[in-house]
Amino acid sequence: MNEIKKSPIDSLGYQFIDSRYLPKGKDEYHLRNIQNRSGIGYRQLSAYEIEVLVRNRNTSANWNHILVSDAFTPELVQNCKFFGLVRIGKLDPLYLEFHDLRRPVGLYNSTIISCDFGDNVCIDNTNYLSHYIIGNEVMIVNTNELTTTDHAKFGNGILKEGEEESIRIWLEVCNENGGRSIIPFNGMLPGDAWIWSRFRDDEVLQEKLKEFTAAAFDARRGYYGKVGDRTVIKNCKIIKDVWIGSDAYLKGANKLKNLTINSSPDAKSQIGEGCEMVNGIIGVGCRIFYGVKAVRFIMASHSQLKYGARLINSYLGNNATISCCEVLNSLIFPAHEQHHNNSFLCAALVMGQSNMAAGATIGSNHNSRSPDGEIIAGRGFWPCLCVSLKHNSRFASFSILAKGDYPAELDIPVPFSLIANDVSKDELIVMPAYWFLHNMYALARNSWKYIDRDKRTDKTQNLEFNYLAPDSINETLRAIHLLEKFTGQAYALQTGRGGKKQTSDEYIAIGAELLANNPEKVGQLDIFAYGWENGDRKVRLIKVVQAWTLFRELIVHHAVNQLLLLIKEKNIGSFEALQQAVPSSLTLADWVNAGGQLIRESEMQKLIDQIHSGRIKSWDQIHQFYRQQNEQYSADRLQHALAALRESTGISLRRSKPIALKGLLEQSLRTKEWMTKEIYTTRAKDYSNPFRQMVYDSPEEMDAVIGKLKDNSFIRQEKENLKKYRKEIEEIISFL
Repeated sequence: MNEIKKSPIDSLGYQFIDSRYLPKGKDEYHLRNIQNRSGIGYRQLSAYEIEVLVRNRNTSANWNHILVSDAFTPELVQNCKFFGLVRIGKLDPLYLEFHDLRRPVGLYNSTIISCDFGDNVCIDNTNYLSHYIIGNEVMIVNTNELTTTDHAKFGNGILKEGEEESIRIWLEVCNENGGRSIIPFNGMLPGDAWIWSRFRDDEVLQEKLKEFTAAAFDARRGYYGKVGDRTVIKNCKIIKDVWIGSDAYLKGANKLKNLTINSSPDAKSQIGEGCEMVNGIIGVGCRIFYGVKAVRFIMASHSQLKYGARLINSYLGNNATISCCEVLNSLIFPAHEQHHNNSFLCAALVMGQSNMAAGATIGSNHNSRSPDGEIIAGRGFWPCLCVSLKHNSRFASFSILAKGDYPAELDIPVPFSLIANDVSKDELIVMPAYWFLHNMYALARNSWKYIDRDKRTDKTQNLEFNYLAPDSINETLRAIHLLEKFTGQAYALQTGRGGKKQTSDEYIAIGAELLANNPEKVGQLDIFAYGWENGDRKVRLIKVVQAWTLFRELIVHHAVNQLLLLIKEKNIGSFEALQQAVPSSLTLADWVNAGGQLIRESEMQKLIDQIHSGRIKSWDQIHQFYRQQNEQYSADRLQHALAALRESTGISLRRSKPIALKGLLEQSLRTKEWMTKEIYTTRAKDYSNPFRQMVYDSPEEMDAVIGKLKDNSFIRQEKENLKKYRKEIEEIISFL
């Protein structure tokens, strides 16, 4: 039987905070008064104003508890029921207009319980408006329920006074069994979510992060909901325990409960028709439309959910878009794209710049007796049409998977690889350096696109979008040795030396010699990788010579790029000055991708040690750590690039002669010229392919539909960049 409580009508709107939780000497409005920062001076109603209000069919159990500003116009309040303490700002004889919605300023046809209003609001046909602080020029029209409870947490995973731990909201990211759960909070950055979801054996760290979160929020009961200035809410059904920033636009939402909706004048958030969102944090500039379902989630700034997307127990990074599909238990770094109704992502850590194609099912994680499988995918992860993967699997940066059902778990350590399931030969095929060999246009354009589309107003974390960066360079160095090792093994097997037990270093030496001096012989070998698939079938490596050569060139090219930045920054004009400016100590450090920000592993460990010791005591201090890493990133990246150069070529600029640097510069220029040519060539294929051409009646129609190749703005931009690059290289060579 439903328990229906009965209380006197004149008590409605009062006793918002249970007496057990009222601080000594405080009334139920003590937090409300702190929250209301409008600066409006309120007064009691005059006898004339009460008369006008009554004549306009307004009611109140106690007119003395209706307070107004000096610029109050009672004629603009009609057919409303007031309960509790209500405070109303200025009402002018105006109408407000937003997107063709025009309504007069004032309060009309609404039930209002214990609320504060700013100046010139429009409240019309709001059936139940309870315990909210409403900003200036807010429009709330045709809304069923807008209410706040005394224990509202606005999406934060905190506990209020008297609440049990069992009701705390957790996000079960990366793993369906909850073993990597994190507590959501307003302001949580992708790096925060990553740190918390990793290091699960570090009990001290996990407890400290929980303490930081609790300390950042007030456990007292009695906070009101807020609607920021110029926010528009129309045709919504249920809005409960929701904090809404300024300039937001909510239209036609079915249910919004326990949320923080961040919004600002320069980064407006919008929620549209049919959406149902519960227990979440929404960053500034987010757009959510058309039947979205989200439960236990965080959307970082400028991310989007559209067209029936489902986001559950997940963190969605900045500048990301999910449409139509279902995403569960995932931690997704910035710049993720997923647009198709039949794609599915579950129990995954996806490290950004990623794209999920139609039919991709990254969700077969019930491989054991428990749903505890995980996927870890480096930057640039791209499963193509109808890809099905097994958990656990792990992929290096910029991995692309061709269409297919992959029957076993994968661990692919080589970046920029195409991975294909060859059913006819029952082999896994891996082509290292695929992007450079066959799709340079897409690789280069994506890096540019992510930078161009980064709309964040808060850049506490510096996001690395370049495909050549410390993480991918480290993977490239390891890939070079792996290719040498597997080449050496293949050669030993072909020449009958496979029975002789040899070390990895010996295989690497054999492979390096062959790849450098006898590429024709390598081309005749069947080269297989080992330990990359959980099964007995072969993992065939193809185009090994081209990949090995390219990887070495990329390390040089990356190092030269960092040197050019140093020369420009410090205005260096001689080889001696350059030698003095470069780091004297070169360490090939390991790096981590902390929410899209690349940080040296040693620095991350220092952060953890400082959390342990108590030197870092809050999330704000962790965010300051990110900013400090931003400031030193260029220097760290330069040092790492030169260390990688020395590891690959043996060249150390501190001890080399100008002729060595000249050779590196010339090689980098050749690489840049080749890349620019490939950017054009790979895009030009789309214009010369007869199967592309056949849907157009003429070349002119093709140009009209997809644009002329010569007018491609990105290609033109890259050609201009090549000219600048050539000029910079020539200027440096001139002072050598």
